[in-house]
This record gives sequence, structure tokens and C-alpha cells, in this order.
Amino acid sequence: MIVRRLALLAALLPLLAGGCVAKTAFDVVTFPVKAGSKAVDWTTTSQSEADRNRGRADRKREERAAKERRKAEKHCRQHPEDCSGAEPRY
Repeated sequence: MIVRRLALLAALLPLLAGGCVAKTAFDVVTFPVKAGSKAVDWTTTSQSEADRNRGRADRKREERAAKERRKAEKHCRQHPEDCSGAEPRY
């Protein structure tokens, strides 16, 4: 009787676990593709990232230009003879 139950259980086990084995096999097969696409994503810059970085660089450049302009204006207020009608030096 016990042998019969074990045989029945052994026969049904692959059917019951078949979905799990198929899912694992699918995951193993698709893993290299997923890993490769993730690596490409990490190494490339998207258009939105490029735009964001360009905007950040533009803002920093504008901030530096404004700081130099304020510095030149302050210098011209303190030493007007250096800036007599000429374009302020940055």
C-alpha cells in the first residue's frame, strides 16, 4: 500500500512542479538578455538625461557670468578711472 502511494506521488510530482521548473528555465534563459540590456542602459545617456545635464551646465555658466559681471561692476564703482566708458572687464 505504501509503495503504491509513493509511486503515485512520484508520478504526480513532475506534473505538479512542472510550472515551477518551466518558470525557472525561462528565468535562466532570459537572464543574459536582461543583464545585457541593463548594462547598455547604464552605459548610455538618454535624451532626457542629456537635456538635464545641458541645462545644469547652462545654469552654472550663467551663474559664473553673473558673478563676474557683479565683480566688474563693483570694481568700476570703486575705480571709475579703470572703466571710463569702456566695456567692463570680466
